[in-house]
Amino acid sequence: MDGGIRELFKVPVMCEMDFQESDQISRDDGNNDHDSYSTSILPSLSVRNNRGFKLNKYVIPPYHRVYRTWEMFLVILVGYTAWVSPFEFGFLDKPEGPLSVINNIVNGFFVIDIVLTFFVAYLDKCTYILVDDQRQIAWKYVTSWFTFDIISIIPSELVMKMFPPSLRMYGLFNILRLWRLRRVSAFFSRLEQDINFNYFWVRCAKLIFVTLFAVHCAGCFYYRLAADNNDPQNTWIGAYMHDFHERSLSVRYVTSIYWSITTLTTVGYGDLHAENTKEMIFIIFYMLFNLGLLAYIVGNMTNLVVHSTNKTKDFRDTIQAAVNFARRNHLPRRLEDQMVAHLSLKFRTDSEWLQQKETLDSLPKAIQSSISNFLFYSLVDKVYLFRGVSNDLLFQLVSEMKVEYFPPKEDVILRNEAPNDFYILVNGALELVFFKNGVEHVVGEAKIGDMCGEIGVLCYKPQLFTWRTKRLSQLLRMNRTMFIKIIQVNVGDWTIIRNNLLEHLKENKDPIMENVLIETERMLARGQLDLPIIEEPRCSY
Repeated sequence: MDGGIRELFKVPVMCEMDFQESDQISRDDGNNDHDSYSTSILPSLSVRNNRGFKLNKYVIPPYHRVYRTWEMFLVILVGYTAWVSPFEFGFLDKPEGPLSVINNIVNGFFVIDIVLTFFVAYLDKCTYILVDDQRQIAWKYVTSWFTFDIISIIPSELVMKMFPPSLRMYGLFNILRLWRLRRVSAFFSRLEQDINFNYFWVRCAKLIFVTLFAVHCAGCFYYRLAADNNDPQNTWIGAYMHDFHERSLSVRYVTSIYWSITTLTTVGYGDLHAENTKEMIFIIFYMLFNLGLLAYIVGNMTNLVVHSTNKTKDFRDTIQAAVNFARRNHLPRRLEDQMVAHLSLKFRTDSEWLQQKETLDSLPKAIQSSISNFLFYSLVDKVYLFRGVSNDLLFQLVSEMKVEYFPPKEDVILRNEAPNDFYILVNGALELVFFKNGVEHVVGEAKIGDMCGEIGVLCYKPQLFTWRTKRLSQLLRMNRTMFIKIIQVNVGDWTIIRNNLLEHLKENKDPIMENVLIETERMLARGQLDLPIIEEPRCSY
């Protein structure tokens, strides 16, 4: 532990840094980038911000790995305190050896934490800047939680000696240590925001902890009412167990917890019920508390269940609406199957691929471009149409391409469709379908890195073929209007693209492609295929 504390003060730490610097520092000092995200450190709206701002030498960053480990250790100790403090108040009349020693050891750890807190930077809620001035840190702590923290570490034995005999009730002062429960609340809040943990199970764990704590406290407090009563037989437990003072501690504790659970769950009272006015008053307030607690538990569980099933219900409703639409309009079975397959794929992509389109669209343009180029630049660079073009053109093209997924047996491009888009196959397989005398003929197949629809886009012709997926396929889509705008900025690359197209048409021995080649060469001879953005002539076909 001492080694970890020395590590906290070892070097100054930057609050924010560039991606390369962040990766290096995280490898050097063990910081976790995800931890820094959960601290809500935001840049201020002024020249001064967190970027490049170094903390003072002896100030601890609140998101440091070692300090977070220390906080986790304290949360475990708080869990122990949450159980033992009500228990000592309800069932013990004097210090017990093992519990007394453990309590003082736990208090010693919290004394260390009080000292550390004077060196932990905090986030200014107005400027969202980490404050590392030790005087400001000390002043903020002294004027907020310092008094309660000091009170919570005073040993119970010392308190009993300080109080007059009439107030010397062991465990009464220990109830003030429940102030430490704020750490558990903050801990669960961090876990709920941490994507490394399942939100559903974090919420369930929080609800279980709150419920067990409420049951434990109520049982301990209710037993104390019976234990302090001058007439033991006129108490809730004395009426049921006349010699409860002589019974073992475990029997009395289990009986108290049994009463508390039956009251919390509103099962009703049969064997255990209030026998005097004090107990009735306590039950009244406990039941009022239970109304809020049950509403909180039921509301949270309902939200968790609804959240997990809502998407499935929406999916079923969407599929049913698509099927009803197809049958009402007497659509062919093939079109109905394509509609259902596409909607099913959309549901899978939204749940499994985390709504990647919405995620990318929410990012700044520069990050979107960097991601697209990292994923697809090498693929687009090998496409025949872009061989020899400049890197600037490729970068701009890849940045504007959109990723789309198609289920098996779905038409990507229809024959005679308007030339609005062309596609590049990333993975999967496409069939080239040609209709002759109303009969479909598969005349080719696209492999990874092949294009489809580019001839219609570049020659201003309706699409020549129908392209249909053979299996689940991922494609890059390029809009014709955006493609023309990019070519207009990179005029020199248009000649390369045009020559690549002509060479590709010459290499293709298909009679249809030979007709396209002849018509394209005629357009070039008339100067109508110089730049597609200047004019859009109507081709005869």
